[in-house]
Amino acid sequence: MLKTINISIEVRMTSTRLPGKTLKLINGKPALEIMVNRVKHTKLANKIIIATTTNCEDDVIVEWCKINNVNYFRGSENNVYERVLKTHQKFNTDIIVELTGDCILITAELVDYAIQLYLDNDYEYVSVSDPGSMSAQVYSLKTLKSVTHNRELEYLDKEHVTPYLYTSGKYKILLTKMYEDLDCPEVSFPLDTKQDLEILDKICKNFDNFSFSFKEIVEFIKKNPDISKINKNIKRKGLT
Repeated sequence: MLKTINISIEVRMTSTRLPGKTLKLINGKPALEIMVNRVKHTKLANKIIIATTTNCEDDVIVEWCKINNVNYFRGSENNVYERVLKTHQKFNTDIIVELTGDCILITAELVDYAIQLYLDNDYEYVSVSDPGSMSAQVYSLKTLKSVTHNRELEYLDKEHVTPYLYTSGKYKILLTKMYEDLDCPEVSFPLDTKQDLEILDKICKNFDNFSFSFKEIVEFIKKNPDISKINKNIKRKGLT
């Protein structure tokens, strides 16, 4: 029986470090538009769903989705676990591909690689990341529901959705990387600060469209090493 594989992208306008980042313009296009246009080239997923919140400030995200004919779901702003769960329940998902909306330049190739690893093995949770700090997580709706079996949701569950899956020792997991052979300079691509926005704008302005590969990004950074210094001293938010 074929499984329904859906991608959810978690976004909101009320980011504390860069408010409104979801629709910030990068080379003249909203960040979310760039990400969706890159991810839609996946060969293995059925739908892309924008998982946003019921906060009125996110009305503009919903309007963008409507104008661009993109699926969306509105749920809790502070309980991201619940938002992701309800998103995939509504769209009858079997296998979840979870992306965060700050990974603007994530490639469809990486997403498909993560999905294929999940399909070809018996892991309950697969995470694939690239040298630019972007990642895709793949797991089943059933596995996500199991997080609340005989336990209450904790802060990290609500904020980051899946920490219990890869820290509890109760699940068979795979944490792996892609593009390590490219000798990528030290640079972080997630959109979280004004400095990140500057880097992403410089990268995107170098290409004619938004379907460029991760290898092309690396080659551009190597030719323009000063770019990687722009956000070098930014401290990223972790799970602590």
